[in-house]
Amino acid sequence: MDSAYLSAIAALAGSTIGGLTSLTATWVTQRVQFSAQQRARERSSRQQLYQDFIDEASRLYGDAYAHDQTEVSNLVNLYALISKMRVQSSAAVIESADTVARTIIETYLSRNKTFRDLTEILDDEAMNPLRHFSSACRKELQESQ
Repeated sequence: MDSAYLSAIAALAGSTIGGLTSLTATWVTQRVQFSAQQRARERSSRQQLYQDFIDEASRLYGDAYAHDQTEVSNLVNLYALISKMRVQSSAAVIESADTVARTIIETYLSRNKTFRDLTEILDDEAMNPLRHFSSACRKELQESQ
């Protein structure tokens, strides 16, 4: 074989290998970036979901202390948020959210509380039903990083 052909084939092979290496590196970089962006979107979505749940549960829990009944339709949004969590959250978060919802319903069924009544139960865990939920959410979000 002529050395000119050998040189030309070596140049083409080197060019092809270099191009494929560049293409592969670009593809891998784009894939990693896409995955990171997707995880960030999912994390942000869960954070917003948890924030909405905490806002709604806090509103209903405060209302439950002052009232002994509510319209069932007021609880629909809370259960809709829990259902959304069932799609994308861990079992610990869902279990904590269910516990919060049960606590709110039980609070509606109990007698109304006055501000003086609240001072007696300030250190009671029942006063802050969202503590375990918040902890479970924080743990899940830290693990998803």
